[in-house]
Amino acid sequence: MLIVSFLIQLAGATMLLLFAVRMVRTGIERAFGASFQRVLTQSRNPVRGASAGLAMAIVLQSSAAVALLVAGFSAAGALSFGAGLAVVLGADLGSALLIQVFSFKLDWLVPVLLAVGGGLFVKASQRRPRQFGRIILGIAFILISLRFLRETMEPIQDSSFLPAVAGYLAADPITAFIVGAALAFVMHSSVAAILMCVTLVQVGAIPVGAGVSLVLGANLGSAMIPVWLTRAMVPAARRVPLANLMLRGAGAMLALYAVLRLDLVPMLGAPGSAQGLINAHILFNATLLILLVVVHWLERPFLRILPDAPESAEAQSPLHRSVLDQAALEHPHLALATLRREVLRMVQMTQGMMQPVLTLFDTYDPVRARAAIAEDRFVNMALDDIRRYAAAIRTEDLPKGEAKRLRELTEYAIAIEAAGDIVAKRLIPLAREKYEKGIKFSAGGQAEISHMHEQTEANMTLACNLLVSDDLESARLLLEEKQEMARLERKSRKRHLKRLSEGVQISFDSSDIHLETASSLRDFNSYLASAAYPILHRGGQLLETRLIDQDIDDIEIRQR
Repeated sequence: MLIVSFLIQLAGATMLLLFAVRMVRTGIERAFGASFQRVLTQSRNPVRGASAGLAMAIVLQSSAAVALLVAGFSAAGALSFGAGLAVVLGADLGSALLIQVFSFKLDWLVPVLLAVGGGLFVKASQRRPRQFGRIILGIAFILISLRFLRETMEPIQDSSFLPAVAGYLAADPITAFIVGAALAFVMHSSVAAILMCVTLVQVGAIPVGAGVSLVLGANLGSAMIPVWLTRAMVPAARRVPLANLMLRGAGAMLALYAVLRLDLVPMLGAPGSAQGLINAHILFNATLLILLVVVHWLERPFLRILPDAPESAEAQSPLHRSVLDQAALEHPHLALATLRREVLRMVQMTQGMMQPVLTLFDTYDPVRARAAIAEDRFVNMALDDIRRYAAAIRTEDLPKGEAKRLRELTEYAIAIEAAGDIVAKRLIPLAREKYEKGIKFSAGGQAEISHMHEQTEANMTLACNLLVSDDLESARLLLEEKQEMARLERKSRKRHLKRLSEGVQISFDSSDIHLETASSLRDFNSYLASAAYPILHRGGQLLETRLIDQDIDDIEIRQR
């Protein structure tokens, strides 16, 4: 009975730890996720790239999450192999440093974190303070879960079960290494897995030697996670995770051999102390940074392992092919699903138009600008096809609710076409005018425009998800983002006018372009967010009007 109770409590503490790590990551992604690409891709220097990866891993509490971001940016061509591998190696060290922070005795901080985080999460009306509350609560839950782990181990320490397992792992470090790799891979979090190992050593459940083997194995397991999650992506996205796995895996095996052969465990820290595990983890990942000097040279062998697939001329632009199926018109329910896919294709094409806008404002490239403008023609063609297809669907064979969704999808397609026009006819011409006149934004103005553009890109991803899922919570979040974008535009306008009043010459020169750009980004985002309204209306979470009822207003006036 003691073993069953132990396993149940261990599972509960582990799930709380995983949930807490995920909660912190979700809060950070929602608060700052739109800035990740700029942070990770702004430097081509390996040392600076590793520093960015280190900081990002501490923020996201996961080196695997950073590796997945790098894979996505590599697939889009925004990050080279060498720069991406440098970022991932830095992220591995950042994840190791995070273990050191959480290993400190911080139980006294839990009530403070719960009070502050809970207050922000429940009471804050703006998005970013609310996400700060989520992050703080997640950190508190991590500390609570670690305390639960320690308490779970106490009753079983005197039993014969745990000493037997600990003795076996201590006597067979290869098995401990494999167990550590499997643990990190199954938990999909090296931070959670290694924190568990550290806690087991702290309470004396397993010896330090076995713990070191587990931690080295967890390094291999955590490198396997992004390889597994990117297995269906293009070769360019898979090269960096594969290189990290091979380098980190080989390094972990060599480190295990060195620890066993040279008896290095006593040199890692005080005997019986969990700090030895943390020291081994940090030292191992810091040593791997030596590879920064050769990251760019490693691209050629991995290009041979994962070569780019040859593309036909037709396959180079898959988004330009309509997904409307004329045969599905015989079955209105299938036709409605096909129409939804076509609207999603429109959003993705518009997303591709918006992506280079910020770069064009920084460094105008006529070829890239013409390519983005040319995409507008395909967006317009998609809208024409959607109108004809929607008109051909027999609405009399659809339930009333489905017929209404058909109209909503058509209306959203019209909104997306208008959003594409904003990019082609307002934003890109503004970028060209800025370039031709030699105008530059002030540092503050540039930061404001960059932030608005990043938020817009993040909202486009949310809109794509909403089209697929019709999720009520996502719809609420998208509408909140619309309000946040309007607030950012007002805030940018006020700050710009303040700079003008202070006589900042660069702000005078860029005034018209800055204000029109901020307004265009706000309008683009408003069209994007219109997908949320019908979903919220069906869920009963949308008021019919924001105006105060006149009769109520008159009564209040008379009462005064």
